[in-house]
Amino acid sequence: MPTLSRWFIKIGMLYFAIGLMLASLLLIQPVVRWSSSLQVLRPVYLHFLFIGWVTQIIMGVGYWMFPKQSRDKPRGSERLGWAVLILLNTGLVLRAVGEPAVVLAPQAGLGWTLAAASICLLLAGWGFIANTWGRIKER
Repeated sequence: MPTLSRWFIKIGMLYFAIGLMLASLLLIQPVVRWSSSLQVLRPVYLHFLFIGWVTQIIMGVGYWMFPKQSRDKPRGSERLGWAVLILLNTGLVLRAVGEPAVVLAPQAGLGWTLAAASICLLLAGWGFIANTWGRIKER
């Protein structure tokens, strides 16, 4: 398994564990009567599960298992693959910080974190498509 795939998959599993932890906190919050401000974590846990875990696992396995592109570059551009990994995770972290911050302190001017997160996630998606497109071919 390529190193890049291992990184995608291991980081994806970390997001899965953290996402489940956040979901558990949100579920027990009414029972233990913690502050309802924990609800600002709802979009964070959803992003961690769907983008951090599911999307990242798909990208890692896709980078590893899709048919080889050529002998010289069997998995496309490794540099672009690493850029996708970095952009995806930077976007997720910015989103995890920015989403609750914007809700809890709208006057703080942290809306840029959500814009930057969106751009990072968009570029990561486009990068993955660009790197994988040539590997989808008829035999």
